[in-house]
Amino acid sequence: MNSMNIQPEIGFDAKAFRRALGNFATGVTIMTAQNAQGEKVGVTANSFNSVSLDPPLILWSIDKRSSSFAVFEQATHFAVNILSADQIELSNKFARSKDDKYANVDFELGAGNAPLLKECSAVFECERFNIIEGGDHWIILGRVVNFQDNGRSPLLYHQGAYSSVLPHPSLNAKAETPAEIFPGRLYDNMYYLLTQAVRAYTNDYQPKQLASGFRTSEARLLLVLESKTATSKDDLQREVAMPIREIEQATEILERKGLMTDTGHSYELTAQGVQSAQMLYQIAESHQQDVFGAYSDQDKALFKKMLKDLIGI
Repeated sequence: MNSMNIQPEIGFDAKAFRRALGNFATGVTIMTAQNAQGEKVGVTANSFNSVSLDPPLILWSIDKRSSSFAVFEQATHFAVNILSADQIELSNKFARSKDDKYANVDFELGAGNAPLLKECSAVFECERFNIIEGGDHWIILGRVVNFQDNGRSPLLYHQGAYSSVLPHPSLNAKAETPAEIFPGRLYDNMYYLLTQAVRAYTNDYQPKQLASGFRTSEARLLLVLESKTATSKDDLQREVAMPIREIEQATEILERKGLMTDTGHSYELTAQGVQSAQMLYQIAESHQQDVFGAYSDQDKALFKKMLKDLIGI
């Protein structure tokens, strides 16, 4: 552990300094470790950063007053659990001082018996590389020995509040396309128009849905179950319109999160699952209003009727 004497700086407003630092949006992580005596610790932190690709090094910092530091110092390894957008409750749980932060938390053990949390955006298993003094914090460097990239939209933290990822509006700007590039006959082709409309609608809508922390398969399953249009597992596959393997993976994840239960014949949402489905409906309805708000109720009713006729419902 490296230590150096640092002379006190001329003071300035610490609260203002913290607010200014809050302009830098970060992800949210839970750092976990376990010592040889089996004592597990976990702390919520947004100070994580990459240092080097070769060797693969990362760093984070912990307050010198933290009671968890002793275990991080004793443990040979620790894990960086990058939280997904739907893990706010987990972030808050590990941010509080509790006797057993791991109660009712789903995890497995990784390198050096460091706890690896489930359903995160990504997880990095690290061998402790060095600990450096950094003012009122310890800077912990780790050498990455293994990692998981789960592809989930991450939870963000900005100006003292949780946030989520959405593409910058300029990235969704539609380029002007000269009419002569597309022959008129193609624009009269219903199949072409439908597929292009779905693509355009999905490109704008999907980032909003993914920002909730749910994959498309999980979100679709929650919405179908909340609508109660599927009364059995066989009906569910038809309504969700996904391969059975994706449905099985999604149901496993949603059950593990406590959002749904398997009744044997079908699936039912828990109270928490209903709440998540309602949030997804709000996202969907908001986007629907953005896209179709300029059309009359009569136009929208006719469009829905045509779609339902095509689907056969």
